[in-house]
Formats: sequence, C-alpha cells, structure tokens
Amino acid sequence: MFLESAAVLAFHSDSHAPTLPPGHRFPMSKYQLLREAVQAQMPGIRLLAAPAASEGELALAHDPAWIEAVLGGTTTPAQQREIGFPWSQRMAERSRHSVGATIAAARSALLGGEGLAANLGGGTHHAYAHKGSGYCVFNDVAVAARLMQAEWHRHRRELLRVIVIDLDVHQGNGTAAIFRDDPTVYTLSLHGARNFPFRKEAGDLDVELPDGCGDAEYLAALDRALARAWEDHRSAAPALAFYLAGADPHEDDRLGRLKLTREGLAERDRRVFAALAERRIPAVLTMAGGYGREIATTVAIQRRTLEIAHTAWCAWAPMQNHRQPNENHR
Repeated sequence: MFLESAAVLAFHSDSHAPTLPPGHRFPMSKYQLLREAVQAQMPGIRLLAAPAASEGELALAHDPAWIEAVLGGTTTPAQQREIGFPWSQRMAERSRHSVGATIAAARSALLGGEGLAANLGGGTHHAYAHKGSGYCVFNDVAVAARLMQAEWHRHRRELLRVIVIDLDVHQGNGTAAIFRDDPTVYTLSLHGARNFPFRKEAGDLDVELPDGCGDAEYLAALDRALARAWEDHRSAAPALAFYLAGADPHEDDRLGRLKLTREGLAERDRRVFAALAERRIPAVLTMAGGYGREIATTVAIQRRTLEIAHTAWCAWAPMQNHRQPNENHR
C-alpha cells in the first residue's frame, strides 16, 4: 500500500524516443508504457521529466570525439551497427536525456537527501568511454557516478565511494572498462556466462550464471555476492549505490537465457534494497534491460520493482532524520 504523503522521485525521458525501423527487436515503447502505468497506478511515485546531460557532464566518462560523433551525427555505419540503432537527432537527444535522468535521480537520492530515486530507463552499461554498444550510446551510470563524486567533493570535501550493483542479465562490460583502474567505484555484476557480451570485461566482482539458472540458484549467488561486496568494503563503505534492476533474467525474456520467475525477481529486488537500507546507502534505481516475448511482461516486472523500491523508501525516509530537501547542498 502506498503512502499518499510520500513519493519516490522517478525521472523519465521517453518523449525523446526515436522511431526505429519496422521489425526492430528493441522494445522502445516499453519506456512510455512503464511511465503510463506508473502515472495511472502508482501514486507513490512522483514523475518528473528528465533534463538533458550537458556535453561537459558526458565528458566525465566519455571521450570528446565520441560525444561529438553522437551529437553531431557523424557516427559511422559500423558504430551504428555496434550500438544497434541507426543515428537520428532523436536518438542523440534520447541518449542525452537518459543520462540526464540518472544524474537527476542521483542528485535527488544523494545530495537532495531523498535516499532513493529512479530513472524509468537507464542502465546503459554496454557503452564504453569511446564507443556505444548493445543498444547503449552513453553510459548513464558512469557519467552520474563521476559527477556525484565531483559534486560531493565540492560540497563536503570528502571522497565519495560508489558501488554499482548490476543485475541485468548481460554483463556491464562498458561500466567495468570505464572504472577498471578506479578504486573509488566498485562494480558488481551477476550475468549469464554465455550471453552477450561474449567478451567480458573484468569488474571488481563478476558472477557468471549458467543458462537455465532459476530462482534458488540465482538468489543464493546474489546473497554470496552481496556478502563479498560488503566484506570488500569493510574498511571504507560506499556512500552511493546504483542498482541496475534488469527485467531480462526473467524466464520469458527473449534475450535472457535464465529462468527466474516474477517472484524470484521481486525477491531479488527486496534483498538488494534491504541490504542498502540496512547500511543506509542512498540508491539510484535504473531499469536496464527487458525484452519479454510480451512487452506487457517486461513492464509488469519493472512496475513491481518500483513498488518494492517505494516500500523500501518508506522504511528509509524516517532514517533521514527528517532532513529537508537540498540540505546536503549547504
């Protein structure tokens, strides 16, 4: 049951969605469908239109030449094939606003004292510093993490340690590559061993799962991974988490190859949010992948994730000592 007086902020960017060629396999409409479901059925979620990330913000995690190619429309056919989208002005704008949504959510969760905020898209973890890949143009989590570290240091004069909990069914290879030599950002990924990307990048903690992995095996692996992550942070805890809650480990996902049920995914989400709440780590939720044979299945899974996030936030909010918004900016 939602508390009408409390709301999780969720940022959306689907109004900038490009028109894809007929028969394209990426379910672009899922973002609009999720926003409409939230708007109609979830009073505990407050929807806000995402701003566009600036070129300077994108440059915190991306090479200037790649930013210029995307925004200026000079990506090559080979680069577009690797991304999986043809270039268009709307594709570029959607990519900027998707990053902007994660930035806005991170500012709200961390600097605004909300504790938790969401991007109704995002989780574009296959994008490298110098290129896009796998339906990912810019890496929203990498940009937002780097920006929050800069803003946190400016306001607090402290180092911000970040943890990325990536539970999309595909390994976050771009994120791992961007933060490979950065000890301030810890990347944890549970993913299909035989799924895309076929050449994995080494993160801080990678857990490979066999095809057909079901609820019990998955949740046991998650528990072990989280325990290892907290042990790795015993001397310096993270102060911000990004959670990529992919719907694609679901048993009916076209690209997933795992066999989690809806209840298994819901329990996954509960365990992640419980672990973060226990440690009072502000969190940014991104929806990441989801390619259900029926698009309604993907939307329903993501909607459930948001419900669980709201429940966690209602438990989190009293622990914030009733801080006023933007208190951390002072």
